[in-house]
Amino acid sequence: MALRWQSLGARRIHLVDLDGAATGEVQNLKIIKTIANAVMVPAQLGGGIRSLETVETVMKAGIKRVILGTVAVEKPALIREVCSRFAGAVIVSIDARMGRIATHGWRQETELEAVAFAGEMVQLGVKRFIYTDITRDGTLTEPNYAAITELMEAIKLPVVAAGGISSLAHIKVLKKLGVEGVIIGKALYTGDIDLKQALALSQ
Repeated sequence: MALRWQSLGARRIHLVDLDGAATGEVQNLKIIKTIANAVMVPAQLGGGIRSLETVETVMKAGIKRVILGTVAVEKPALIREVCSRFAGAVIVSIDARMGRIATHGWRQETELEAVAFAGEMVQLGVKRFIYTDITRDGTLTEPNYAAITELMEAIKLPVVAAGGISSLAHIKVLKKLGVEGVIIGKALYTGDIDLKQALALSQ
């Protein structure tokens, strides 16, 4: 599938180790490495990356950007260290339900407000974020435009939108809002979004 999306023009492959997100350690390194080395476009990975050693391991495996979520909540000092060493290769994932951060594969709720948390991450050196409204992810409904806009206005840094993106119209709106990019998953597999048409919108 990674090669298929690349052949259709995808500029980056977004990978999530769902087993890793649940267990706290990357579980699918072999296939991740195979994908990262098979495609010519950059691959980014999230799920189970919760130590400096794991960041180093997946980057040696060919991953160009690491996505940090749970560890950003639980070990903010590590975020500062990772950012100082890998700079632009770090993305913090803002996974929110009703405006509050969820961790451990979205299974644990926190009292952290998404925008305030993002601000703390900026102070630690984070330069790029992914925002996912987890109540909409995989639902083929629509993105949470209001929350995305609020985050972008607060941090003034690149934001990639995810969750609920299921039509070209959604992508058009997100482009107007100024997001750096969008993550499309289920909608590609169901055929609700044609990748070539989606990419044409970003020209």
